[in-house]
Amino acid sequence: MTNNKEALPRATDVLVIGYGPVGAALCALLGRYGVTTLVVDKVAEVLLSPRAIALDNEALRILQMAGLGEDAFERIAIPEVKMHCPYLGEFGRANTAGTLDGHPKLVTFYQPDLERALRRQVAAYPNVTFRHGYELVDLSQSDTGVTAHLKGRDGHRHEISTRYLVGADGASSTVRGLIGQAFQGETYPEDWLIVDAKAHEGKAIDHVEFLCDSARPTPHMPAPGGRERWEFMLQPGETHEEMERPEKVAELLAPWIAPQDLVVERKAVYRFHARCCTTFQHGRVFLAGDAAHITPPFVGQGLVAGLRDVANLGWKLAWVVNGRAAPALLDSYDQERRPHAKKMIGLAKLMGSLVMPRSRFKAITVHGAMRLGRLVPRLRRQLEELEIKPPNRFRKGFLIKGRGRKGVTRGATLAQGLVRHDGQIRPSDDVLGDHLTLIGFGIDPRELLDDATQARWQDHGGAFLHIGLRGQHPATDTPFAEDLSGCLANGPSRGALVVCRPDRVILHDGPARDAERIVEECLSALTAA
Repeated sequence: MTNNKEALPRATDVLVIGYGPVGAALCALLGRYGVTTLVVDKVAEVLLSPRAIALDNEALRILQMAGLGEDAFERIAIPEVKMHCPYLGEFGRANTAGTLDGHPKLVTFYQPDLERALRRQVAAYPNVTFRHGYELVDLSQSDTGVTAHLKGRDGHRHEISTRYLVGADGASSTVRGLIGQAFQGETYPEDWLIVDAKAHEGKAIDHVEFLCDSARPTPHMPAPGGRERWEFMLQPGETHEEMERPEKVAELLAPWIAPQDLVVERKAVYRFHARCCTTFQHGRVFLAGDAAHITPPFVGQGLVAGLRDVANLGWKLAWVVNGRAAPALLDSYDQERRPHAKKMIGLAKLMGSLVMPRSRFKAITVHGAMRLGRLVPRLRRQLEELEIKPPNRFRKGFLIKGRGRKGVTRGATLAQGLVRHDGQIRPSDDVLGDHLTLIGFGIDPRELLDDATQARWQDHGGAFLHIGLRGQHPATDTPFAEDLSGCLANGPSRGALVVCRPDRVILHDGPARDAERIVEECLSALTAA
């Protein structure tokens, strides 16, 4: 990635507005896919104030796809989330221990560390350029591209031609305003004081707790580096200035930290929002992250939703820009992402109603019902085993219609496990790489296709992978992975073919005898006008 001293490029394939974590993750993916990309932001450096604090296993898997290893940034695995009522005690709990698809179910992190890690990854790609000190002031579209007008710090205007533009410029998105997309949803009437304290090594809690007191609801959680976060809902009549005073902060934190030990890293008053655009796409312009949707923080899905956006959009931009797919592929971004984003906002609103009881009577009634509900196994699983969380599964979008084989769901993500590949033990996603992959479970997919079909598949960004049982070995030169976890080749899909998109979503599947048809249907869908 080139530095800021060089001139602003006059043309690019993709222009990204905003270099926060969502914009940086998109650039990391586009860098891997070989797309010429320009990203601009008003400021040069990562903002040091921590904002997002939680990531789930899906987000960590997307960061893995973007090239970030487990040691790229520090995180703390959270074993459980507890919900406590002052009148009834603990009334709810979520089990977040263990892993899903090779990653912890829930971690907390320090956002500046994550952003630095993403920027280091982006810097490795010569096809991605970052320029700071510029802001978008206008844009226009044609059938062939977007013309963006940027203004530098010196007031001079610059015109850039780009095939596609992505607004990852946050909740007050300029891009969203320029394409006439208004937010729909609601703003919570309550303000919240967010306090991040540090220098509390060895004394911080090891889980997340929600103190659901009608007088002062307070979520509380740990973060790396001896950090902790508290969120205090303001009471009627309390002002921002009053709540941010050091003596008031010390008073609020007194149950946890003695005033002489308190080291406040950040304190600020926020008002939470639950909003979503009516579409994430307008022609050749796309919205991602908070520019497209804002999620209340009660389920820790704000940044996670933005990462889901870029995982979905990044490979589609790359396939269209590189001529591997028709532009119509990009229409599936909104189809796939917006319904799930709205469901996650709904879940956050539900959890918010539990965290913020309006009165003692409501707290006792609602929390009491939840406590009784834990006696019913199905209801208990909904919360404790996170079954209430909407799965990131598509019913419409870029997938081949039809019922998949038993154990295979088109539109869902392929499981990730440990495999042995070329003598090394690796996560299976690392073997899949950045391709549209035809996977044979227990069979070699290349042996089922003639040479011409194999060549056409590869011309459209396709690859092949043979996944075998533990103890099996490759018999051909087709890339082979030995399934060490037993979650891939030893399931109902054994003996079948699955087409996996670069974002790990299952596009198609079927028996080995239908290999030619499966490939032809995928190629037809890619190239459809």
